[in-house]
Amino acid sequence: MTNEPLNVLLLAGGVGGAKMAEGLQSNSNIMLTILGNIGDDDSFHGLWVSPDIDTMIYTLSEEINRKQGWGVREDDYKALSFLSKLGADTWMSLGDKDFGLHIYRTERLRRGDRASDITKDIAKAFGIEARIILPSDDIVQTKVLTDKGWLTFQEYFVKERCDPEVKEIKFEGLEVAKPTYEALDAISTADIILIAPSNPFVSISPILKIPGILEALKETSVKKLAVSPLINGKAVKGPAEKIMTSLGMQADAIGIASFYGDLIDTIIIDNVDSELSPKIRTLGIEVFCTDILMSNSSEKKRLAEEILFLAKNNNLPEGAKR
Repeated sequence: MTNEPLNVLLLAGGVGGAKMAEGLQSNSNIMLTILGNIGDDDSFHGLWVSPDIDTMIYTLSEEINRKQGWGVREDDYKALSFLSKLGADTWMSLGDKDFGLHIYRTERLRRGDRASDITKDIAKAFGIEARIILPSDDIVQTKVLTDKGWLTFQEYFVKERCDPEVKEIKFEGLEVAKPTYEALDAISTADIILIAPSNPFVSISPILKIPGILEALKETSVKKLAVSPLINGKAVKGPAEKIMTSLGMQADAIGIASFYGDLIDTIIIDNVDSELSPKIRTLGIEVFCTDILMSNSSEKKRLAEEILFLAKNNNLPEGAKR
């Protein structure tokens, strides 16, 4: 290997994706590009909100509310309280600082600016060194079919608190969506491609389903790895295992590996799931076991270093595999 920084492409959404990006960003030997999820995007109070992209921006700029895992630290909700007083539906919790970003994004979108350029400028303003790119500049929205009918993802996730059973998931807008040139270029120039421990159905699928993205990923010959979002059959955060069960899938690391199939070469699972390794290997996917929880900054950094070592050497560092 040369001493040049590795181009690492991270497919990410949600809190798990942001944690993985934090760990990777701490490594000075890589050039990090994050391909984010736009399926959660929606309009609230006349403003275009991009929850997963904003969570990534707030996390990497240390503006994130750590207690929640989303939103801005030390934020107020005065605007939302006035909206509520006026009779507006305020189940989507947006802080005053958060509103500022949404106003900026919406103004630029109305001027006709590309969503990708707006995201790039926001990340720069927040002092983020990693590239945060979008899979498409077109609107693609995740919709969830429940007993209450079709819901937007935010209605299901925030308003309904993931309570309804998921019967089907679809992505509206795919028929006209085009991949961004930034996404296709990042895929073709990556040295390593990593799928974060994000919900594969509502955080990663909206990326993969954009026409041209999955095909480009499969065409590249570089190492492609994924980190399981499930530990002992449970998601650290979010409804991944509940959605898998509702859709009749096996809610564990085997189910995650089966979902990604031949897209990935390797899956990283938690030590507690090590007994699942033989079954996963029958799928033609290599397995490595380590601690994947990432409950603090040192664990995020350690996991990122192990994954980079694994990608370059096809093995984990001494002592990591237990």
